[in-house]
Amino acid sequence: MHELGIVVKVLEQVDEAAAQYNAQKILKVTMEVGEVSTIVPDLFTDAFNWARKRTRFAQEAELEMIIIEGRTYCTGCGETYRTTEFGKTCPHCGSKDTYLLTGDQVIIKDIAAVFGDEEADTGEGHVSEETE
Repeated sequence: MHELGIVVKVLEQVDEAAAQYNAQKILKVTMEVGEVSTIVPDLFTDAFNWARKRTRFAQEAELEMIIIEGRTYCTGCGETYRTTEFGKTCPHCGSKDTYLLTGDQVIIKDIAAVFGDEEADTGEGHVSEETE
């Protein structure tokens, strides 16, 4: 289960960001996960819930996962299509001269935290390093 290794890396980055911005605790971590990223959402969530208990700031954090659709571009005809339905073969022209546009990413999109006595949000994309 490679999800655990990725979760550990994500939570390390979340804890580092919390320390850097003097957060008291992390409330929520929002992830963008591509549907062809090899991440199994249920396993990722289970690993997150286990690993968060071993962090400094994210022990009670909620995980939100936004699943990003896999989209492929065909250089033969210039069309895009849903990757999970058609794979590498373009449904418009039959070409295999294609490449993935989106859907393989694993990104920390947002971290919501408590600073002092107030809840705050670090801002969309503030910590957005790819963690693959």
